[in-house]
Amino acid sequence: MARVGYWSYSTHDERMGERRVSEVERRVLSAIDDERIVDDLQALVRIPSVDGTAAEADVQAWCARRLTDLGLSVDHWRIDLPSVTADPEFPGMEVERDQAWGCVGVLGGDGTPGLILNGHVDVVPPGELGLWPDGDPFSARVEDGIMWGRGTCDMKGGVAAILGAVAAIVASGIRLRKPLAVHTVIGEEDGGAGAFATLQRGHTGEACLIAEPTAGCVIPANAGSLTFRLEVAGLATHGSTRTRGVSAIEKFVVIQAALQALEAERNRDPHPLLAHLDLANPLSVGTVRSGDWASTVPDVLVAEGRYGVRLGEPVVEAREAFESAIAEVCAKDDWLRDHPAKVTWPGGAFASGVLPTDDPLLADTLQAATDTGSATPEVKGAPYGSDLRQYAAAGIPTLQYGPGDVRYAHATDEHVRLAEVLHAARTYALLTLRRCGR
Repeated sequence: MARVGYWSYSTHDERMGERRVSEVERRVLSAIDDERIVDDLQALVRIPSVDGTAAEADVQAWCARRLTDLGLSVDHWRIDLPSVTADPEFPGMEVERDQAWGCVGVLGGDGTPGLILNGHVDVVPPGELGLWPDGDPFSARVEDGIMWGRGTCDMKGGVAAILGAVAAIVASGIRLRKPLAVHTVIGEEDGGAGAFATLQRGHTGEACLIAEPTAGCVIPANAGSLTFRLEVAGLATHGSTRTRGVSAIEKFVVIQAALQALEAERNRDPHPLLAHLDLANPLSVGTVRSGDWASTVPDVLVAEGRYGVRLGEPVVEAREAFESAIAEVCAKDDWLRDHPAKVTWPGGAFASGVLPTDDPLLADTLQAATDTGSATPEVKGAPYGSDLRQYAAAGIPTLQYGPGDVRYAHATDEHVRLAEVLHAARTYALLTLRRCGR
C-alpha cells in the first residue's frame, strides 16, 4: 500500500482485473513513487504556463530537464514559428507567440516507438483572481486528496502521471524492446501548434495515448470545433430617428435564429459515440460587440463563437455548411440581401478525429486500466477538439485516457483527485510494458 497525505493507492491482488499481472509488471507497479508524482504535479502547476506567455517556454524546459534526469534521450528544440505557421496544414493559433518550444523524450528500444504518451503543458488564463478559493490559481494547494489550481485537471495531472510511469519503468531496470516516446506540447488550447510541430519534426509512433482528463472513461473519438467571426452591417443614424437607419443588432437577431436552426439540424443524427450527449455538435456565440454611443443606431456588429465539427466531417465541408446557412438567411432579408454578413474563420481549426474501428489500442487501454484496479471504463466520444485529431491525421491510432473531469477544466474550481493521477500512472506503466515489450 502506497500512502501519501490524505490519499492512498493499493496494488494488492484483490484490486487487479481479471488478466494476470506478471511479476515483471508487478515490479514496475511497485516502483511507482506516489510522492514524487505529486511533487512533479505541484511543480508543473506552479509554472503559470498560460498560452502565449514566456512560461510556456519555462514549462517545456522543466519537462526537458525532468526527462533527461530520468535517462531519456531528449529532443528539446525551439520551434521555427514562421516556417511552421506558413505550412498550409497549420491548425492555427489564437494568441501571439514570439517563441515556442517542443520537447520529446524517448526511452529504450530500437526503431519506431511502440507507444507515445502525450500531454499538453499550456493552460488557459486564470480569469478573475478573486474567484479562486485562495486567490492564487497556481498555488497547487492540496486538501483532502485533491489538488486545486489552473492546469491540475487540464492537463498537468496527466503529464505528472506520465512522468511517474516512466520513472517506475526506469527504476525497475526494465529494458523495453520498442521505444517509448513522451511528447509534451504547447499551444493545444489555441489550435495545436506544439503537436503539429512535433509531428512535422518526424516524431511518430505506432500508437498514442493522450492523458487528457476523461472522468474515468476512454475517449477514442473527438468531434472538432472552429472559431467563427460574423460582421453584420447596419446603417447609423441618431437614436431619435432610428427608422432612418438600420440596427446591426436587430439584423444579428435574424442571423442568430438561423444559427440556432443550423445547430438543431446538425444534431439530429449524432454519431453513435456522441449519442450520450445532449448536444454532440454545439454552436455557441461567445462574444458580441456593437455600438459606440448610446443614442446612435449601431452600424456594425461583430460576433464570434464556437462551431462544432461532426465526427468524420472534413473541416472544409463544415465551413461550407455554416457559410451556406448565413448566405441563405441573408438572401431572405431585405437589408441583408444587399449587405450580407461577412464570415471569417480566425484562430485554431480543430478537425474531428477517431480511433480506427477494432484497433487494439482500445482493448489494451481498457485492460491496463482494469488490471490496475479500475472498473472497466466506459467508451465514449467527446464533443471538444484536442490533439487527438492531429495524431490520427498522421496515421497514428490515438485515444484519450487521463485523470480529472473536463467539467472542471478552464474553471475557477479546477482540481484533480490525486488518486486518479496515481491510478493513471499505473495504467500508463502497464500499457507501456504491453505495447513496447521488454
